[in-house]
Amino acid sequence: MVGMGSSLAMTTLPDQTGVPPERALDCAELVRRHPWAATSLGPAEAWDPVVRATVDMLLASPVPMVLAYGDDHVMIYNDAYAEVLGARHPAALGRPAAEVFGELWHTPGVGGVIADVYRTGQPFLEAETQVAVARGAAGHVEQASFTRGHSVIRDLHGGIVGVLTVAAETTQVTRRLQSLGDLTARLASALTIDDVARVVLAYGMTSFDVDHCVFAVDDGTEFRYVRRIRGEMMDEADERLPPLWKRFAPDPDSPMVTAAQTGRPTFQADGSPLAKIASDRHERRIRALAAMPLRTPLLRGALTMGYRTAHTWLPAERALLYAAAELVAQAAERARRFEAQHGTAQLLQRSMLPEHLPELDRFRIAARYDVGVDGNAAGGDFYDAFELSDGRLAMVLGDVAGHDVRAAAVMGQVRAALRALALTDPAPGTVLAGLDRLVGSLGAESRNEEIFVTVVYGVLDPTDGTITLASAGHPPPVLRRADPEGGPASAELVLVPPGAPLGLGGRWRTTVLQLEPGDSILMFSDGVVERRDRPLSAGLADLVAAAAGATSGDPRNLCSLATAAVSGSTDDDVAVLAVERAVALSRSATMLVPAEPTGPSRVRQWMSTRLREWSVPEPVIGAAILCTSELTTNALLHAGTPAQVHIDLSAERLLVSVADTGTRGSVTRARTDALSSRGRGLGLIEELSDTWGTDPTVRGSTVWFEMLIPPR
Repeated sequence: MVGMGSSLAMTTLPDQTGVPPERALDCAELVRRHPWAATSLGPAEAWDPVVRATVDMLLASPVPMVLAYGDDHVMIYNDAYAEVLGARHPAALGRPAAEVFGELWHTPGVGGVIADVYRTGQPFLEAETQVAVARGAAGHVEQASFTRGHSVIRDLHGGIVGVLTVAAETTQVTRRLQSLGDLTARLASALTIDDVARVVLAYGMTSFDVDHCVFAVDDGTEFRYVRRIRGEMMDEADERLPPLWKRFAPDPDSPMVTAAQTGRPTFQADGSPLAKIASDRHERRIRALAAMPLRTPLLRGALTMGYRTAHTWLPAERALLYAAAELVAQAAERARRFEAQHGTAQLLQRSMLPEHLPELDRFRIAARYDVGVDGNAAGGDFYDAFELSDGRLAMVLGDVAGHDVRAAAVMGQVRAALRALALTDPAPGTVLAGLDRLVGSLGAESRNEEIFVTVVYGVLDPTDGTITLASAGHPPPVLRRADPEGGPASAELVLVPPGAPLGLGGRWRTTVLQLEPGDSILMFSDGVVERRDRPLSAGLADLVAAAAGATSGDPRNLCSLATAAVSGSTDDDVAVLAVERAVALSRSATMLVPAEPTGPSRVRQWMSTRLREWSVPEPVIGAAILCTSELTTNALLHAGTPAQVHIDLSAERLLVSVADTGTRGSVTRARTDALSSRGRGLGLIEELSDTWGTDPTVRGSTVWFEMLIPPR
């Protein structure tokens, strides 16, 4: 480290002879044994008293120190500096620095610093520099930060005989400042209180290496908190799961409550700060605790960090905690605002969509709606499917331009009017003509001619599978044809006669197609296929290819594939509706699982009985029960509500879905990447099923998987 710059950390010196036998000796012993007579220092017994005192001082110091002696800068250093040298030690001891560092010694900022101090006698303080340091018995190399001071050593006669370098390691301070920057970046992308909690707990445990970290926010008259303790096993899947919050009353003996209510931080260096409120042995073992308030106009909370040993909270550390708490408080308030706005938009959006789709003997129906933009605004996409008085099925998918409450309101009016019109006269031409008049009237009332609504509407006759379709400016559906001989399926866009969007006084023509057993039809909004950097035709081609390559024509599977068929992100909402004509009648059963520890075992027993009654092959039964148990456990633990398990068996596949009705107050989101309390559920579903996915519903979410039945 004598005058070295950051570039020296990347340099590897040649192997030095004699290193292994001497590595076990400390520097004091190596200095005693070294043949100094062969160096510019001369025999040790003849050293100048000042030089000897300097060497004795640096050998006894725990701080990295090195003496560069004489015109050739012979190096004498201590054990702390030896760790910095790494593989260069012990061969560097007693050698000129230029030989130790080679060509780097002559580069700017390295040897020149020592030479200038030695020549001028003026001390010099170097700014922080990164150096590679070997840590621990295993010699693990890591980057450390040091600030170095160089000063001259004079002999008894006042002559300059060397330069003493003292290195102060600032690695911990530097890393904490860097981690504060990382905290800022991560909090900027945290949308919900759950997200903020995950970021804060990870920050406290890694940056401050604490034994106990708690994040708490007010929840009405009470508080709720989530904590992390040292030794907790948390894998990547666990980190993505919703944190398990606990509620507690405002106990005046709680440092966390005191900080949240008064807005004043508290620091205890040693004692039993949690003794009066400890709920388990982990809290009783805490001796040092910092409690930082989190206060904004909309939020009261606290962040606490504790150690199991005494800990002095130094001013620099307190300042860092103040800054972190301010960042966390602001992020928590933003998250609370987002959740409130998001919840309102989601409730408005999903209240206008059907909660349940019709169940027909030989036709399966599924739909999916994904919010676009940032998920914080209602949109105008909608779908619907309902039975008519004569037994036929009306199905529709539409899009009202816009991403605001007004677009959602128009969507709700259009959907309600369509139902009323279809129940009176379901003919596509008649329904679209009535909707056209409605949209034109709405535009006139608002004095806004820019209400843009597109719709594709069809009527399915279950007796023969015919569908009569008409489109008002909407993308055509995709028709997936199954091969009766068991070969690959095919897919194509339905040639629906083009028609003007609603509100323009157009005329609409219809087309008729027929679904054969195994065929499916997929309606979709333009958010599925439109991308800013690609032509619409490319998106349509990708969607058709995805439908043709689907493992089955199951509507749930098609909806899941459709939302991911076109690469790239979209800012638009996405709505899809799929209908399949089954090859044969399917058998189904449903079980409501209470939120109890025995729930998963009851599901396993129920499924085993049903599937064996239906003569499902044993390998499929075992895999299906294992996957269902994982999904049920996830729903019960992390949604906190009863779960509904539905199984549907057809000749070619077994479909299992697990639905929950709650999200512990957080934003309703698909949990495709957060299955199982220990993170193994996702791998199981991917490994054992043929396809799987998640569907957000009006109240909660549904995770499902499909397993193909091998031919007998």
